[in-house]
Amino acid sequence: MTIRVLLADDQALLRATFRLLLDSEPDIDVVAEAATGEEAVAKARSAQVDVVLMDIRMPGLDGIEATRRITADENLAGVKILVLTTFETDELVVAALRAGASGFLGKGVDPLALLQAIRTVAEGESLLSPAATTALIERFLAQPAPLPGAVVPGPSVELTAREREITALVGTGLSNAEIAERLTISAATAKTHVNRAMMKTGARDRAQLVVFAYETGLVSRRTDGRRADDS
Repeated sequence: MTIRVLLADDQALLRATFRLLLDSEPDIDVVAEAATGEEAVAKARSAQVDVVLMDIRMPGLDGIEATRRITADENLAGVKILVLTTFETDELVVAALRAGASGFLGKGVDPLALLQAIRTVAEGESLLSPAATTALIERFLAQPAPLPGAVVPGPSVELTAREREITALVGTGLSNAEIAERLTISAATAKTHVNRAMMKTGARDRAQLVVFAYETGLVSRRTDGRRADDS
């Protein structure tokens, strides 16, 4: 399957550079470009894209709001947003994920890592750089706030004990394979539990499930800086 990509960046040179890299891959096809947030939203709707490479700093409608509008559109439910920016700060990481982004990378990322990131989010996984992951955790622990679109724990969210356990492990950054190894289950079983947890919580992907895990207390930190689930 070919991954259809939209490049959203106000710098034409960067778009051209990204297009050259992405179009060299047999499974990735750049089908549209946008120089503003408004164009990104419009072309996400018209070009039937799978992944949007979204810059944050764009004139007019910025990348965060453009991400929010795309992920709020029911007709674009399958579109994944990979935020690529020079400004890898905690505020932007949190804003991007709250808006529904599936990944967040700095523009200095290695080309091969960028290609893998596109494939990763296209498959429904989340992708955060190490710096972004650290910032995300610290920010949410310091200033928790509701995640737009996610369901608040209560009668309407009935995660099983196993789903809660696996959601907590997703929140610590473990992959399905690592979760499977930790719990002595198959990777397929781990994936099934993750998918069920995402469905019940209203999370679009693993990135939002990570947010859910922190906001609901499934993952927390001790006063010594270690996670509560660390041994």
